[in-house]
Amino acid sequence: MLNPDLKLNPKLFGSDVEVKPTRAGYGEGLLALGEKNPNVVALCADLTESTYAHLFAEKYPDRFFQCGVAEQNMAAIAAGLGVSGKIPFISSYATFSPGKNWETIRTTIAYNNSNVKIAGHHAGIMTGPDGATHQATEDIASIRSWPNMRTLVPCDSIEGKKVTIAAGETNGPFYLRFSRDKTPIITTDASPFEIGKIQTFWTSEAPQATIFAMGYMLYYALIAAKELETEGIQVLVANASTIKPLDEEAVSSLTKRTGAFVTVEDHQVMGGLGGTIAEFMAKSIPTPMEFIGLQDIFAESGKPAELIEKYKMGKDHIKNAVKKVIARK
Repeated sequence: MLNPDLKLNPKLFGSDVEVKPTRAGYGEGLLALGEKNPNVVALCADLTESTYAHLFAEKYPDRFFQCGVAEQNMAAIAAGLGVSGKIPFISSYATFSPGKNWETIRTTIAYNNSNVKIAGHHAGIMTGPDGATHQATEDIASIRSWPNMRTLVPCDSIEGKKVTIAAGETNGPFYLRFSRDKTPIITTDASPFEIGKIQTFWTSEAPQATIFAMGYMLYYALIAAKELETEGIQVLVANASTIKPLDEEAVSSLTKRTGAFVTVEDHQVMGGLGGTIAEFMAKSIPTPMEFIGLQDIFAESGKPAELIEKYKMGKDHIKNAVKKVIARK
């Protein structure tokens, strides 16, 4: 059942569940930060409305910098602002930032521990018809090895606002990952969020496996858990909204309890959530595991729901992975 302590959306499994893109939470969080702190500034690379940075730009035009199609310059400018007492947020599509400006971010932001927040939008195959050139599915793998860089992936727009505010109120560089399409609202304003904490969204009395899910894919994991319960298979579902720093205590506790786990993400399985947890578990508690995500392949163009099924990332595939990993115990 849904964890009652987390005050999750009671309409989550209903046909009328509200949907909203996680990127909307970025715009709302950035605006809230701007109202509280005059040192918050925003930069964008010619994608202001797509990244919801327009909300901040319209209210605080003197603190907004339109950098144009120049992602490297945007990162370098932000790095200077970040070591000068400002709290800069930079936004673009994730394939361009932290994609196209990877080296600039590494050298000017991460290396200098500059107080910059990088918002990568339109991440994953949820970007849909824009195709592989715009579907960032390797971004976490390419940036989580940078020292100093923390990585947050909200499960819905409400948590998207919370991660934005939390990053803005915490010193140091962050990567915030947002998706394009509308996805179900899982949490509420009353649901707790803390950087570096994994929370159990679905609980059961005798769980046989743990599902760690990242971003909007948490919804598919919860649907799978609900259906598995009707088949007599109990699981735990955890929201891994912080990829780095990994909540090793929670990962250890949840996997020890069940003896098997599945990771679920809209990202390449190499280097993403699955890779992160596998690295920790391999050196601490070797455990049977299965990975849901892109299996070393670029995705095609198409509707998000079609792509989720084509690349075997939907609820039925999650259910099959749970059954497979339980059989390996």
